Amino acid sequence: MTTTTPTRTRSGRLLLNKVPEVTIWFWVIKILCTTVGESFADWINMTLGVGLVNTAWIFTVVLAVVLAVQLRLKRYVPLPYWLTVVVVSVTGTLYTDILTDQLNVPLWISSAVFSVLLAVVFGVWWLRERTLSIHSVTTSSREAFYWLTVLVTFALGTATGDWTLELTGWSPGASVLLPLGLIAAITLLWKAGANPVLSFWLAYILTRPLGANIGDWLASPKTAQNPGDPTGLDLGTFVTSLIFLGLILATVIYLTVTRSDVTETYEAAHAPHTAAGLCRQRLALGGFGLLAAATTVLLVWAHNQPHTGPAPEADTTTTVQLAPGQAVKDFPGSKVDALKALASTSLHDAQAGNAAGAHTAAQSLRDLWDADQPMLQSLDDTGWTSLDAQMDQVLKTFGIDHPNKPLPAAKQEAALTTLLTDLG
Repeated sequence: MTTTTPTRTRSGRLLLNKVPEVTIWFWVIKILCTTVGESFADWINMTLGVGLVNTAWIFTVVLAVVLAVQLRLKRYVPLPYWLTVVVVSVTGTLYTDILTDQLNVPLWISSAVFSVLLAVVFGVWWLRERTLSIHSVTTSSREAFYWLTVLVTFALGTATGDWTLELTGWSPGASVLLPLGLIAAITLLWKAGANPVLSFWLAYILTRPLGANIGDWLASPKTAQNPGDPTGLDLGTFVTSLIFLGLILATVIYLTVTRSDVTETYEAAHAPHTAAGLCRQRLALGGFGLLAAATTVLLVWAHNQPHTGPAPEADTTTTVQLAPGQAVKDFPGSKVDALKALASTSLHDAQAGNAAGAHTAAQSLRDLWDADQPMLQSLDDTGWTSLDAQMDQVLKTFGIDHPNKPLPAAKQEAALTTLLTDLG
């Protein structure tokens, strides 16, 4: 891409064309893109059976293609720009998921590494360009820094968002409130005079966990694991992706027609700093510090609260240790064989690296177990309770009906092997 000169409007003002103006439309479509990044990646990875690593390779190639198209454009065009954001969202999410699910890197380490990486990118960007403002993305080098920063923010947002869920045990519905509240607080600080560049990038990072939690809430099952927990809407990842892709397309068409997000002027991007303005920025910086401290206190408090998730409850129910096959001795053989067949299929797929197939078989196992509960429990309540506890452990490793993400394949295989032993 060659460096372009700003284009003059009818009023004679100068347009900065490579990124859109930060209006309400910017944030709406950014959150929509983030939600699609979470749900669409899960659908391809899990439902279609592509697998996490293969999905990451596919989207890395797609990212290279769409980014090449975006970089060759001479001005901001809504469709390729927001398509790039969607693909970056999916790709950044996948990179963090590989670290967590495939390489077993703790989320706090991922969060720390991506935070340092983001600081390095910002530092090099500043040393080279002397500005981090998206209002001045008018050269190829600045745009390259911009997209690299966006990719790292998505990876960082994924890691910190998942780490928050791990620390607190909150459900996706409840966890929407934290990033939403932080974004609202940042907006108020910006209105009060906080540095606009700092405010923008902080809010930009937080839109990732916000959009992802919204996507998880829409796609997750309605059944609450604990009394009082917000439940999902059970739309599934495919339907959620379709809904948000449709909303993104409608918004992009609107922006293409109206050009309402191409309003930034050269003067606004280079407004002089007054003494009063600098004073307000320093005061607002203290506000950011207080906000960070309050968030830390909230997370520590939530972490120290009893996590009433299903895993601890399941562990307390396994008070009766039965010999292999003892739990199902009074159950119809055909029912036991059907359960064993699904558990064996899930185990075989997990051992073969077919994560999606293993997940699908585990879901079918859950559905069959729940459907037969009234009959089986009436035949042998002790056997059913013992087996149900192990069944819950299997579902936990796959993230089915539990707030956690799927655990490594080795843990899934171990839980399934134990279940098959109990089934006799």
